[in-house]
Formats: sequence, C-alpha cells, structure tokens
Amino acid sequence: MESTVANKLEALMRLQTIDSQLDEIRRVRGDLPEEVRDLEDEIAGYEVRVNKFDEEIQSINDTIGARKQAIKDSETLIKKYEDQQSNVRNNREYDAITKEIELQRLEIQISEKKIKEGYYQIEQKNNEIAGTKQKLAERSKDLESKNGELQVIVGESEEEERQLMAEREEAVKVIEDRLLMAYKRIRQNVRNGLAVVAVKRDACGGCFNTVPPQRQSDIASHKKIIVCEHCGRIFADVEQKVA
Repeated sequence: MESTVANKLEALMRLQTIDSQLDEIRRVRGDLPEEVRDLEDEIAGYEVRVNKFDEEIQSINDTIGARKQAIKDSETLIKKYEDQQSNVRNNREYDAITKEIELQRLEIQISEKKIKEGYYQIEQKNNEIAGTKQKLAERSKDLESKNGELQVIVGESEEEERQLMAEREEAVKVIEDRLLMAYKRIRQNVRNGLAVVAVKRDACGGCFNTVPPQRQSDIASHKKIIVCEHCGRIFADVEQKVA
C-alpha cells in the first residue's frame, strides 16, 4: 500500500513539474497569444463591416436603377398622354388626361428625390468604408508585428514545448482518472497552477500556511494522499531541513 501511494504521489509530482515548466514557457509569451487573437477578431469584424457596406451600396444602386427606369416609364406615359390630348372630344377627357400627366410628373419628382438621396447615402457609405479600411490597414500592421513577436518567442521554445508535451502524455497514462480529475480541478482553482506541492520549512509549498509536525509525519510516510487543509493542494512530500 505504501509503495502504491508513493508511486501515485511521485507520478503526480512528475506531472506537476512538467506542467510548471509548460506554464513558464507560456508565461514568457505573456499576453501576446491573446493580443493576436483579439486583433484577428477585430480585423474579421472590420472585414464583415466592409462587406456589409458593399452589400448596402449595391442595394441602393439597385434602387437608383429602378427609380431611373421609373422616370423613363413616366416620361413615356407623359408623351403618350400628351399625344392623346390632341384627340380629346371634350373638356372632361382633357382634364382627366391632364391629371394623369401631372401624376406622372409628380412620380418623376419623387424618383429624382429618391435618386438624390440614394447618391448621398452611397457617399456616406463610401466614407464609412474608407474609415473602416484605414482601421483595417492599421490593425493588420499591428497583427503582423504581434505575430512576428509571437513567432520568435514560440520558435525559441517550440522544441522544448513539444518534448514536454510528449513527456506529459506519458506521465498522464500512469495516473488514475480520479486523481487526474482532482489534480486538474485544483490547478484551475489556484493562482500559480501548483496542485501538488511539498512541505517546505514547516509550511505548505503552495499557500505557505503552517503544517503541524504530526501531519508532516503522515505526509512523509506516504501511506495515504493528504491535502492541505487551507488550500486543498496535494502534499507529495516533506522536504528535509538543512542543518
């Protein structure tokens, strides 16, 4: 039993050592990965906005085209009505045709107004596109710079990280699921990522609260898995005091 628990604690400590080394590699990268992702999301947002503006402009142009055709149709009708006025038989027919002509001229005025509004909207959209594209260009330069920085840092530790990840895969295989889940849960809940610690100078190596002598003796015996009563970290061992 003693050997089994000791082996479990040794495996957990090995995993913790590997994860701590991986944490340090990622710490050196700092906020760069997150900054790169944020810039990529921002750039994607600007691209979507530009595409939306383009679609809106196309829709406005379609409306302008329809209004121009409506003007042509009205002009054709006006010419037709004017020709009919030459052949009316009484004032009532003349007045009716005159009203139709006035109606078509009103339609032309409305269409011309809508066309003018459409061109103004296009101008505004183009201004917004220009502003968005400027921001897009600026952010693209920022992304290129940040990506360059990140690639340099990643390149420096890429081989080490790959090796550690391979070691981690092997380390995880010998740890039972229940302990592995507890280990992951503790790591998520502590600030420094230390789920497995040793007692150092009579204190928890994670939260630094004092560990009583009897408890230290139980930890050192490796007869059962013991956790810190203050922070919940798993105790792997007790470091020997230097005389």
